[in-house]
Amino acid sequence: MNKLNIKKICCIGAGYVGGPTMAVFSRHCPEIEIKVVDINQERIDAWNSSNLNNLPIFEPGLSNLIEKYRNKNLFFTTNLKEAITEADMIFISVNTPTKTKGVGAGQAIDLKWVESSARQIAKYSRGHTIVVEKSTLPVKTAETIKKILISSQDFDFKNEKTFSVLSNPEFLSEGNAIYDLENPDRVLIGGDDENAIESLSNIYLNWVPKDKVLKTNIWSSELSKLTANAFLAQRISSVNSISSLCEITGADIHQVCRAVGMDSRIGKRFLSPGPGFGGSCFKKDILNLVYLCNFYKLEEVANYWQSVIEINDWQKTRISRIIVNNLFGNVSGKKISILGFAFKANTNDTRESPCIDICKDLLEEGAHLLIYDPKVENYKIEKDLAKQEINSNKNDYGTWRICSSIKESALKSDAIVILTEWKEFYDIDWSDLFRSMRKPSWIFDTRKCIDYQKAKKAGFNIWEIGNSPLINK
Repeated sequence: MNKLNIKKICCIGAGYVGGPTMAVFSRHCPEIEIKVVDINQERIDAWNSSNLNNLPIFEPGLSNLIEKYRNKNLFFTTNLKEAITEADMIFISVNTPTKTKGVGAGQAIDLKWVESSARQIAKYSRGHTIVVEKSTLPVKTAETIKKILISSQDFDFKNEKTFSVLSNPEFLSEGNAIYDLENPDRVLIGGDDENAIESLSNIYLNWVPKDKVLKTNIWSSELSKLTANAFLAQRISSVNSISSLCEITGADIHQVCRAVGMDSRIGKRFLSPGPGFGGSCFKKDILNLVYLCNFYKLEEVANYWQSVIEINDWQKTRISRIIVNNLFGNVSGKKISILGFAFKANTNDTRESPCIDICKDLLEEGAHLLIYDPKVENYKIEKDLAKQEINSNKNDYGTWRICSSIKESALKSDAIVILTEWKEFYDIDWSDLFRSMRKPSWIFDTRKCIDYQKAKKAGFNIWEIGNSPLINK
């Protein structure tokens, strides 16, 4: 179905989007040569590692695709020039963090990597090249890319290069990325070049039904991505706000969510309470939406979306306070087992993980944290906790240690805090752990991972998000 003769694809950026997306492309488009390029040699080496456990990201099903298609029609390289020069279609899938300084600091997206990619494409491309925005970008970023590309088109007469720019935002969910890519709710393609749109569309039509490929103008496509993430984050903040009310009134948040989710107008997705949303997109995209609204003098709209982030931050702080208050108002010198550090299960991504802020709060209270996560690499935990600002006296600041098992993390601890919903946390032998802990022993379950009755029978005091505490007397 590759009717418009796309023979070679280049993807700039070998991260959480570029790697899995191109792996799925390689499966369904065996006739297309795909090169994923990144300037980070260490990351590319990890993608090319013979040990599939060493891949730079963890996603269920990803290692199988890499094993089957790597070095056949899927290649990972640092040779940016060659990959761009050969490509008929180039995906920009680079990091777009929130700006930390300058105009829009703390809200606007930093486009330096996008601009750098565009300049490299302008420099090395040959003939006609279709450039596809894959990164999460603010509205009208395509205009910036077009200006850079057109400038090279106007002044490089020797190579007669031309460009078409499309927006093709990703809607995958980390931890479920391969399934989402294989079975998308929709594929959104924005642009004004019908031939380019058809070219990209025909690639997806190898496995995506035609009625799920939506074509829009480029700015609608860009805004759709920001809006989708903002709506999902809003939903999480809404549920978490109600969870606090349930704990006070005696209502069960899970019963409430089940009842609400059965309303066909609402649905059951993203109705699970937790410690707050994390990941690379939700907070960043909302902040960018806030920035755009303020820029266009829509202050009331900006304030509305800002409140979604404020509720999320409040939820993390609220959980930290609940832990401290239930441990007699003092955690200084106490051992606390932290189960889970990734922002959600089935990924090793810790970006904006609520676990980081909760750990930071407990460390500032002087706690000794014993951290276990089955997939997050030690260096990520070390980096995330090391970069946190220490507001209290250093002598009173707590300590932390990475553990290799649940049992090691719980040994002689005063409490267990479940922050990520890893499957193995659902099957814990609570009686065994209880015997190894200090008494009274607490479980703080922010993900509804435990069997309430079994844990209570074992002797634990239990706090579960959105429920009244169960206290053994």
